[in-house]
Amino acid sequence: MARPKEFDPDEALDRAVELFWSKGYEATSIQDLVEALGINRSSLYGTFGDKHALYLAAIDRYCREVVDSSAGELERAAEPLAAIRQLFLNIPAAAARHGKRGCLLCNAAVERAPVDPDVKAEVSGGFNRLGTAFRRSLDRARAAGELETDADTAALADYLLSGYVGLIVLAKAGRKPAQLRRTAELILAPLGAG
Repeated sequence: MARPKEFDPDEALDRAVELFWSKGYEATSIQDLVEALGINRSSLYGTFGDKHALYLAAIDRYCREVVDSSAGELERAAEPLAAIRQLFLNIPAAAARHGKRGCLLCNAAVERAPVDPDVKAEVSGGFNRLGTAFRRSLDRARAAGELETDADTAALADYLLSGYVGLIVLAKAGRKPAQLRRTAELILAPLGAG
């Protein structure tokens, strides 16, 4: 008969998200994970598999909690352009909260996606969810007459996604909040006055 787990796998996964977000994949050792998760190696391997599988699970968790939350807010917003604007203008405050950690998805895109097809798939999925939310919001804004009727919402959504990710990377690199806000306003200019 199998012994019951002496730890909460969801809490352990949350701790893994925090550790990978702070240190990255390469700088996180199995010993770091064992200590941060508060479990022994056999429990880590038995529950999550190896470090790579745990990293993928951490990215997936981050996407479900952070990326899907932002995408959901965009898609539920009564005023889609205002919601997009707010998402961009929240970046300086988020950067202040998260310090130099940036975004786990952006970090994974830079560190592991170029050399790891599984990570690339997770990162692409997360970015696609956010890009789709931008496009749907822009489609709703166009239908409401807030955007030109001939606006290419797919291209504009890609542009917004690129600007959003770029701002997050700049924030991680230490760009000052006033500079981030100024750049955000320039990125948002094609949407019209806010």
